[in-house]
This record gives sequence, structure tokens and C-alpha cells, in this order.
Amino acid sequence: MTAPLSGVSTSSPSGDRATTGTAVLDIVIPVYNEEAQLAATVDRVLGHLATLPWSARITIADNASTDGTAVIARRLSHQHPDVHVVHLAEKGRGRALKRVWSTSDSEVLVYMDVDLSTDLNALLPLVAPLISGHSDLAIGSRLARSSKVARGPKRELISRSYNLILRNTLRAKFTDAQCGFKAIRSDVARELLPLVEDNAWFFDTELLVVAERAGLRIHEVPVDWVDDPDSRVDIVRTAVDDLRGITRLGGNLLRGTVPVREVAGRLGRTSAEAARGRIGMQLGIFAVIGVISTIVYALLYLLLRTNTSAMQANLFALLLTAIGNTTANRRFTFGVKGSRDVVRHQVQGLVIFAAGLAVTSASLAWVDSIGGRHRLLEVSVLCAANLFVTVMRFAAMKLWVFARDGARKGRAAPSRAVRPQVP
Repeated sequence: MTAPLSGVSTSSPSGDRATTGTAVLDIVIPVYNEEAQLAATVDRVLGHLATLPWSARITIADNASTDGTAVIARRLSHQHPDVHVVHLAEKGRGRALKRVWSTSDSEVLVYMDVDLSTDLNALLPLVAPLISGHSDLAIGSRLARSSKVARGPKRELISRSYNLILRNTLRAKFTDAQCGFKAIRSDVARELLPLVEDNAWFFDTELLVVAERAGLRIHEVPVDWVDDPDSRVDIVRTAVDDLRGITRLGGNLLRGTVPVREVAGRLGRTSAEAARGRIGMQLGIFAVIGVISTIVYALLYLLLRTNTSAMQANLFALLLTAIGNTTANRRFTFGVKGSRDVVRHQVQGLVIFAAGLAVTSASLAWVDSIGGRHRLLEVSVLCAANLFVTVMRFAAMKLWVFARDGARKGRAAPSRAVRPQVP
């Protein structure tokens, strides 16, 4: 087990977490200054866990509380053998979940808000698909059609607007990013947690987007949810932080710095699943590179055309941009790093270049046949031809040049289902 982080302490009735045995479920409740409701919440959750067919424990993650929360949490851990406490020196829901989830020895990791706004009857359908091995993560959704939600119009509007932004910017397919009722398989958590940068409220969104891009299966559970009128969440500050998080995460995904393909491979997910999550992003990055390549090509062509023929200018401009285009797509569109197979990739790229040269040369020949002599006409026709060549290049790169790289990264051992342990 990983040693506790600096500034973090844990406690249990015996002083040693491991002595109570391994539970299938670890229910994490992050808290900050919750002395008024913590004891009642723990009692309710313990009562509900007794109705489930799996062993379970509760971990209270105290986020640097300044009231009596820490004392109450410690008292509960001594009263109940299945209640543990983790104390953190800094605030942050994401920080608390990272700390507990990364060191837990349970097979399915859950978190829920201390106010228990979500009806606990949704817990069994939340964790069952993870225990069976059917899904990798599970989330409660307040926006599912069959959910029953009681909250004000302001929070309803903010929630729906935020999830709409996620769908239109990060192409998220899950319906509710911020519901405080989620679960994850421990093997999946070990792969995803190091990739999640946020330590606060955006943690949930970042975790889900990265999981989705890695081709992992996210199970959604409709929930009954009642808004907590005493919620102390700073809505404006949280919204600003979330927008910053969206910008940062989107930029990282565009640059290919989040290794989602490698995660998919290590978890044994098929490359087809990962590809379905990446195809739109690949097309977007490829299109950006294509536009830049076309602009560079046009400038090079006009520069070379002053001292060479149209055919020569086209040849050299296309050759230089083809090499740069293959290099950029290799790194950013298809996420291939290092020097392995770089020569093969460039050779195959030059074959595609030859096909593109044939198309653009034929276009120039057509311009010449109709008596066109104006250079702007030549450039316009060549740019149109290059758009066709760009589509051809993407198909050739995906299905031929980088196909084996995607297949190689997608191969791994099959997923292991969690074996239920009946108490």
C-alpha cells in the first residue's frame, strides 16, 4: 500500500486499517466543517450498507475542517469498526478522493456527498455493474428522464447549461458530470487518477472525460435527488473554475498530452472502443493541421513560382509540406511518440504525397488546357485539389500508415471482473 502523503493522517479503531480486512466497497464521504450532520449521515449509510450483499466500509475524508468535524469523525471510527477516517491538511474534494481512492484496498470505490441529497436506494444499481465487470465507472444522473429531482430553477439552469457546454466543447456523452454520487473500479482508478490534474470541483468532470476518451464504459443510474438548501458551494467561483478546467483539459486533449490510448490498452479495452471516442478529435486536429499545411503550401508555391515553372513550384511546395504534414499528424492526430517506425511513416507519407502530386499536377494541366495563366487562378484550383487530397490523406493515414500503431496500443489482457465477497 502506498505510504500516506505529507500532511495526511489516517485512523481506525485499532490504528491499522488493514486489520479489519478488505471490503468490496469503500464508501468515501468528503467533508469540510460538517459537524452538524456527519454523525446522522454515517448512521444512515451504515444502516443502508447492511442491506447490501457485499462487505463495505465508510471512509470519512476530512478536508482540513476547522470546526468539530475531525473529533466527531474520530469518535465514529472508534464506535464502528467499518468506519475509517482520513485527515487532509488542504481542502479540495478531488484531492480527498485521490488520496483515499489511490490507497484503498477495496475493489469498488464510491463517493457520495455528506448531505445525502441522492436517495441511497440508487447505491445498489450504481455499484452492481462494476462488481460484475460490466462497466468501469458509474454515475448518478439527475438529468436522466426517469430521475426525480427537487431543486430550484437557478441550480437546474446552471446544471443543464454546464452539461450542455461539456457536450459541445469536450464532446461528453454522459449526462450529469457533477452529481455527488459516483463509483469506479479500483483497477480503473489506478490508471485514471494520475491523469486527473484538478483537486477541486472539476475533478469529477475531468475523470469522466478522460475515461470516456479511453473508451471506458460509464454506467448511468437515474436518481431521486433533493437539493440541500444549506449548500455552501460558491456557484460563481465554481463555474469560473470549471470553465478554466474545460479550457485546460481541451487543450491537453488537442495536444495529445493525455495518454488515453495507452490507458485503454493497459485495461484491455478494444481499440475500436477507444477509436469511437477519438475519431471526432482526430478529425478536428487533422483539419487544423490540414488548413495550416494548405496555407504554407500556397505561400511556398507563390514564392517558388517567381523563379520556377508551375509544375516545379508545385512539386517542391507539396514535398516540403507533405513531410511537415506527416510529422505533425504522426504526433498530434494519431499520438505516435518516439522514433519508432518514423522512417516507415515518412516513406508511406511520401507515397501519399505522390498520389497528391498526381492529383494537383492533373489540376494544373487542366488549368493550362483552358488557357488559364493567372497565378491566383492556379493557386485557387490547387487549393481545391489539395482539399480533396487532404481527405484522401486522412483515410490513408488512419487505415494504412498508423493502423498498426493503433492496433498495437489497443492490445492487452482482457478485463477482470470483481469477485463479490459476501459478509
